[in-house]
Amino acid sequence: MAQYTLDDFLADSQNAIANGGEPYQLVDQIAPKLQKLLQNDTTFLKPEHFLSDPEHYARNAIYVAEDDRLSFYALVWEPGQWTPIHDHGTWGVVGVLEGVLHETNYICTNKTDDMSDDHVELVRGGIIMLAPGAVTSFVPNPDHIHMTGNANTQNRVVSLHMYGHSMAGFYSYDINSKSRTWTETQHNES
Repeated sequence: MAQYTLDDFLADSQNAIANGGEPYQLVDQIAPKLQKLLQNDTTFLKPEHFLSDPEHYARNAIYVAEDDRLSFYALVWEPGQWTPIHDHGTWGVVGVLEGVLHETNYICTNKTDDMSDDHVELVRGGIIMLAPGAVTSFVPNPDHIHMTGNANTQNRVVSLHMYGHSMAGFYSYDINSKSRTWTETQHNES
């Protein structure tokens, strides 16, 4: 049996997008393919995909489509590094390569027509802990609002993230001020 490679995964993901469908249909198709990739081949990962940053988690580009419909990153989380509370504005699939990735979920209690950048009401949801080989997904509308990071005090976490666009930015949320602001993302090119 032939090994499932990064090229296979990207081709399958691009085909799913080309065939169209709702975000939940895309993640239904792509999540099992990411798990298959994690189980079969991670040799595509180069040293530059494991770069870290002492100040915050690092986002290392593996692939960004020219048409902005797909992006794939390796995220490296040193001990204690977390995202702000944020959303994505698109669908996504996440798989864990190394360590345990923690996710704390939030629920927006605003009615859709009552939400603005300076009026966002969030309540805390549950947590998810993803071990190596685990895959999760999310879809927008309602936006998947969460905080993700490495709760471990000694070991890094490495996760692979595919998004339905280039992930140039996201909304970050402040629970105390009940507001959100657009945040530009930074990533290392491969």
